[in-house]
Formats: sequence, C-alpha cells, structure tokens
Amino acid sequence: MRRFSRLLSPLTILALALTSAPAIATSREFSVMTPAASVASRSDRRPVAGGVHDPVAGRTFISWSGRHADAYVQAYDHRRGTWTAPKRLAGGESDSHNYPTLVQAADGHLLVFRGMHNSRTVVSRSPRARSLDGEWTHTEVAAGAAASYPMPVKLAGGTLIVFYRETAAELDPGAPTDFRPLKYLVSRDDGRTWRNSVELTGKRWALGSLGRADHLDEIYAGQLRYDSHTGRIQLVYTLAGGGPDQHKHDFYHRNVYFASFDPATLRFFSASGRDLGTQVDDAEQERYLKVADTPLERPAGTKSPDYILQTGAQADGKPFVTWFQFDTTGTPHDYAGAWNGRGWDVREVATGLRLRELEPLGGGVWRVYATRDGKPDIETYRLTGGRDWHPETVIRTPKPVQRVEVITGFRDPARVLATGASSQRDVSVADGDIYVAGLRGR
Repeated sequence: MRRFSRLLSPLTILALALTSAPAIATSREFSVMTPAASVASRSDRRPVAGGVHDPVAGRTFISWSGRHADAYVQAYDHRRGTWTAPKRLAGGESDSHNYPTLVQAADGHLLVFRGMHNSRTVVSRSPRARSLDGEWTHTEVAAGAAASYPMPVKLAGGTLIVFYRETAAELDPGAPTDFRPLKYLVSRDDGRTWRNSVELTGKRWALGSLGRADHLDEIYAGQLRYDSHTGRIQLVYTLAGGGPDQHKHDFYHRNVYFASFDPATLRFFSASGRDLGTQVDDAEQERYLKVADTPLERPAGTKSPDYILQTGAQADGKPFVTWFQFDTTGTPHDYAGAWNGRGWDVREVATGLRLRELEPLGGGVWRVYATRDGKPDIETYRLTGGRDWHPETVIRTPKPVQRVEVITGFRDPARVLATGASSQRDVSVADGDIYVAGLRGR
C-alpha cells in the first residue's frame, strides 16, 4: 500500500479511504419521542419485556427504572399521540438489578415483574384491564425465592412463563456463592398463582451446573425469545464464576451457549434438535449447547462475553446468536454465530459496538440495534441469515442510551424502548432520558 500510495495524490487516497469505509446514512424514517427526561437510573435489564402494545386499547405500555431503581410505567395513546405521566409502582431498594419487566396477561391486566436481587420475585398487577390507572397489587411469589433477572413471556394460549436465576446460597448456606442456576415459574391463571420448575419437574434446577473445575456455575441469560409458530422459547447465555482458584460471584465470564425450551413438555433441546430432558447439566451444555469458546480472562477489567446476548432464527428456522466480547484494551468485538445444521458458523461482524437488541424483519433478515460507549444515538444494522452484516441507519438521540428493547406487538411510532444512560453507576442518580422510537408514517 505504501508503494502504491506514492502514485496517487493525497485527495485520491482520501477518496479511496472514504469509499471503502462502511457508511451509515442518517435516516429520516425513525422518529424519537421522549416520554420522560432525566429520570432513568443505571439498569441491568436484559432486552426482554420492556413494553407491550395493546391493540384493543390502542395504547402502548412501557416500564423502566427510575431513581433508586424504583419501577415506573407509562402509556402512549396512539389515537391522541400523547403520553401519560410516569407512574411509580414500587421501590427498587437502590439496586440496579431490581428492574421491572412487563407483559399483558390474557385477561388484559398488566403485570410487572421484579426479581429483587437474590431474594424474591414480586409480581405487580394492574387493578383494571388495559390500563395503568388505580392502585396496583404487589404479590411476593413464594415459588420464586432467591430470584434475580426475571424474563417473562406470554405464550399463544395465555400461559405465562418467567425464567429467573436463583442464588442458591440464599436458600442453602452451604452452597458456593458462584452456584446460580436457571429456573422458571409457570402460571396458567393470568399470573394469580405460580409453580416453579422444581415443583413441576422434580429437578433441582432447569439449566445449570455444579462442581465445574473452573467454578463457572452461574448462568447469565442474555435473552430469551418466544416463537409462536414453533411454540419454543430460545435461550442464549454465558457462564460466570470465580475461576479455577476461587469461589467468587461474577469474577469471570466464559463461552456462549444456546438452547431451546418447549413449554408444552418442559424439555430443553439443542440447536440440532437433541432432546436434553427437563434438566440440563454441565456435560450436556458443553457437548450440545456450546456456540463458542472464549478465553478465561478479564480483558481490561471487563467481563467477557458481556451479560447481554441475543438470539433469533434464520429463514429456515435454524437459530443464530449475537454477542460482544472485549479485547485487551476493553474494545468490544461483535460476533454472530449461525447454526448450519452440523455446527455453529461463528464470525466477527463488527468492532466497537455494544449489541443491544434484535428485531425480525422477515425472511431471515433482522435489524440489530447497537450503541457505542459514551456516545449518543442508536445505530442499526441488517443481519441476514445470522451471517451477512450491513449498516442500515442511525436513530438520533440527544444523550447516550444504555438499553434497547423491541416492544412486544409494537405499533409505530412506538417500536422500540430505549433507556437513556445515567451519568453515574449509583442508582440514586437518575438523569438518563426515556426514549421511544419508531418508523414515521406507520
């Protein structure tokens, strides 16, 4: 390149460089609303159940974490084009893990779930169907003890399933601090009563391990996705723990795994379709569920892979997953892994992005929502077949964004919920904006 460049003028070299660089055009298709400004605290919420559209009421409902991680909800009236004022539902005990997630039960009532970090599952229920108005009821679910990170989904028939991670040492003082398996709750009466996976299957956990040599017996589920056509729930996750020399919570992260879950039989399956039964152990996850091996290290003090991972399906129904992990400088590198029928085709698709969420566009094409550290705006990309990556557009936001979630059953202009990044990790500071974006003229 050095010898070749001597034959070209500086302007020509600059033109070639600009032509070869991936371009992202600013789109005027997306509009951005700010339902609430300078109210969001730091949140650990995963890209699951941030909001839901109710076509009967003509309203979109969203949830988010405010100061002290308190749970808030708001509603957008599509007929009037107006937002309600933020409604505080409950306290978050000043813990960023205690974020709200939101679904709408088959009877129309709204349910907000909070896994009060390592302690209990709380379900808040709206007093009126299709409305945020009135005094909500708040119920501690005994079957969801020692819970964190609730991931709720409503099945096509109305059954509710909430995956959560259990901190086993809270129930068994003899358990290692880095033994934290995945379990789930099931309700068939619109969230009034619940049974957990132990009661339903007799198994100690649903997905997890105990006794790994590297002590990585914690599950961090990055995302679950319900496919109403197959009736399956897809799960993508990474492991955490102290490493081979210690028991320590969330010291290392390692590897990427994928599984699907059949709510009808309560059984797990690999990407190849292997039936793994109602409980997955370490030998099975290593042999059948692993997407990628990643180093056991803490590059630049980070956890790698990150906590947030995504999953989707190719045009033929085969799964793919996306995630980011860090190099020695702390720069994120972005990966996609597509199941090809025999194994996982993994490739690096971008650098410098934090991948936040996926949106299906049809035909195996997905929109990827991503952000860059410390910078405003949401960048979007097209990912086809879990392999081909192309820049799409930029959604302009006044301030940086920390979380993005596609709203369940969305109706534009309320397509995605974007929680603005707070300037501090301390949740007593809440100065991030709440944004909702969607396509214009839809």
